Amino acid sequence: MAVMKHPGRAFPGVLVQGDTLHSMVASLRYVIGNGGCLDEEAAGRLREVAERLEEMLAHYRSVLVAHHIELPFCD
Repeated sequence: MAVMKHPGRAFPGVLVQGDTLHSMVASLRYVIGNGGCLDEEAAGRLREVAERLEEMLAHYRSVLVAHHIELPFCD
């Protein structure tokens, strides 16, 4: 993993490859869909994480499509 500091940000971030991001979202979707044993608070927090990662993945997709770059995964 690469650690990078974006201009204008106070702290560095971690670069996550697109295919890794996609698999993380898929795993969270699976757990949420099959998470009958999670209490309400845990399920809600898990949904929040999944939603944020899904937003990141949607942005990733739109940037690649806009630049005519092939996605490293298929849905």
